[in-house]
Amino acid sequence: MSTNQQQHITHTLVTRLAVLCGAGAVACALDQVTKLWVRTSIPEGTAVPFIPGVMKLFHVSNTGAAFSVGSGNALFFVALTAVVIAALVGFVIHEKGLPLPLIALLGGVVGGGIGNAIDRVLYGQVTDFFATTFVNFAVFNVADIFVTCGILIAFVYWIIWDKKQQQGSGNE
Repeated sequence: MSTNQQQHITHTLVTRLAVLCGAGAVACALDQVTKLWVRTSIPEGTAVPFIPGVMKLFHVSNTGAAFSVGSGNALFFVALTAVVIAALVGFVIHEKGLPLPLIALLGGVVGGGIGNAIDRVLYGQVTDFFATTFVNFAVFNVADIFVTCGILIAFVYWIIWDKKQQQGSGNE
């Protein structure tokens, strides 16, 4: 392998990791800033209007995962988050052809996971505050949005991208 090829591979890896980490940092920062605001502005157990007829801000603490599943197992969820993040980072490192938008979506998932893990480590629980008023649904936070929407959008993006890859290789 020539020096130029090695530099290109390294540059591509650096770019992929920068996109992953950058998106993750943005997601985590948005999550932590909003949670800090909620913890300092809305007393726990209190709801305030947000979008009338759609959503309120309702400050609650969750010691479990989605829908309070696994309550009281903060360390388990921190460990699970670490494993998932390591797997996603490994995936981005080893899958050299991944498009940058897909990597950015995965970065949002990583950042959301880190945001909730920070809460679990520091407080033993996660701060949740978005509560829908038009339907009875779990109370959630910015990290949950990045994780859930990131996984769903990344899955759809992957299917479309993979289909295009297969069509492109069939035309050669």
